[in-house]
Amino acid sequence: MKTLVMKFGGTSMGSAEAIGRCAEIVRAARAEWPRVAVVVSAMSGVTDALLKGATTAAVGDSVTYQTLVSELRERHTAALAGLADDQATASGRTVVRDCLDEFFSLCHAVRVLGEASPRALDAISSLGERMSIHLIAMRLNAVGVRAKAVDAADFVVTDSVFLAANPQMDATKSKSDALVKPLLDDGIVPVITGFIGADASGAVTTLGRGGSDFSAAIVGVVLGADEVWIWTDVDGVMTADPRVVKDARSLEALTYREVAELAYYGAKVLHPKTIRPVIEIGSILRIKNTFNPTHPGTRIVADEDGTSGTVKAVTAIKSLSLITVEGRGMIGVPGVAARTFGATARTHTSVLMISQASSEQSICFLVPSASAERVVAAIEQEFALELARRDIDKVWSWPEVVIVTVVGAGMQHTPGIAGRVFSALGAAGINVIAIAQGSSECSISLVVDAKDADQAVRELHKLTG
Repeated sequence: MKTLVMKFGGTSMGSAEAIGRCAEIVRAARAEWPRVAVVVSAMSGVTDALLKGATTAAVGDSVTYQTLVSELRERHTAALAGLADDQATASGRTVVRDCLDEFFSLCHAVRVLGEASPRALDAISSLGERMSIHLIAMRLNAVGVRAKAVDAADFVVTDSVFLAANPQMDATKSKSDALVKPLLDDGIVPVITGFIGADASGAVTTLGRGGSDFSAAIVGVVLGADEVWIWTDVDGVMTADPRVVKDARSLEALTYREVAELAYYGAKVLHPKTIRPVIEIGSILRIKNTFNPTHPGTRIVADEDGTSGTVKAVTAIKSLSLITVEGRGMIGVPGVAARTFGATARTHTSVLMISQASSEQSICFLVPSASAERVVAAIEQEFALELARRDIDKVWSWPEVVIVTVVGAGMQHTPGIAGRVFSALGAAGINVIAIAQGSSECSISLVVDAKDADQAVRELHKLTG
C-alpha cells in the first residue's frame, strides 16, 4: 500500500495552534494515503534551551538549568491545554514532567563532573523530541486519527559517534519491521522522534545537522515510502532570500546536485545527506509549507544529465574573510597548498571556497571572519622560514567579504552563462574579488565586498528563469 512520511520542523510545532495545524494536515493526508508516518522535531527553541542548560551546568552554573526546567514545563503545559481531553492532557503532563526531571538530573550530573561529554549532550538534547511526539499524538487521537508516539531510539540504530551519528540501515530496517510496520498495518499513525537514535548498546545518539530531516529520510527508506514531505515555514526552496529579493519565488523542482550546492552556500534548504537516501530508492521528496499547505512546494528529483537551462537560484554566505598567501618564491614549489590548508585545519576552521592563480604566486580561500585571525597566525607560523627569506611575501586577510553563488545544473549545457553573470555585475559597478567554479559547472561562486552583497544577489537574480 502507498506510504507517506511527513516531517514537521520546530516552527511547525511551535505552539498549541501550530500543533493543531499539523494534526489537521496529517488528518487530510490520512484520507488519501493508506499508510502515514509522522516525524517531528522539538518545539522551536527547545533544543537550544536544553543545550544551554547543559553547557552552563558544565561550568558550575546551578541556576540556569533549574530556571529552564520551569520555563520548559510552562511552555509545554501551555501547549497541552486544548489539545485533547483532560485524561490525555494529564498523561501528557506526566511525560513532560518525567522528561524535565531527567533533564534536571543530567544537568546536575554535568555540573558535578564539570564536563558535558558528547554522550551527555545527546541524552539531554533528545528530550525535546521525546516531549513533542506526545503533544501531536494526543492531538491526532483527539481529532479522530489513531496515533501512537514512538521513540526513534527504539528502532533507529546508529554507530556510537555522538553528536553526529550515522544510521545502520539494515539493523534499523529490521527493528522498524518489528515496531513501526505493524502500527501502519493496523491503520495507526506512528509519531516518531526526529533527530535521535541509539547505538547498539542502547545509548541515545543524535544525527547532527539536519537531524530531524535526516530522520524522515531514514524512516522513508526503511518503510519503503512512496513520498517524503518535509514541512517547514516557507513555500519550498526559494530562488533567493526574499528579505533581499522582493520578487523571489519558490522553485517547482530542484535536482539533488542543485540542492547540495545551495545548502553548502547557505540557502535555507535540506542538508544533502538528508536527501540522498530518499533519492537513491527513487522516492519523491517534497518541501512544503505548514502555514500554506495547499502550495505544491518544491520537488527534489534525481540528477538529470543533458538538461539545458539557466540560473535556478542565487544565495550568499556573509561574515567571511578572504585569506591570501602570496609570494614569487611559491612558484613551482611543491607542498605549499598542502601546508597552507594543513595549518588551517589545525585551527579547526572550515574552508568555504578556494581560488588559486595558475602562476601559483598566490592562494586565496575563505573562512568565517571569527576564525580569520587565528588562521593567519597559524599559516605565518607554518611558513616562518619562508617569510623570513621572502619566498612568501605575506599572509593577509581581507575582512568582511561575501560569497555569492549562482546555481543551476542546466548551466553546464548552456553556453554564455558565466559571461552573463560577470556582465550583470559589471553593469552594476560591482567588483569581483575572487572566482571559483566546480568542474560540474552546477555553480559559479564569486567573492564580493560585504557592502555589495545584497545588490549582487539582486542583479544575479534577474538571470533566473
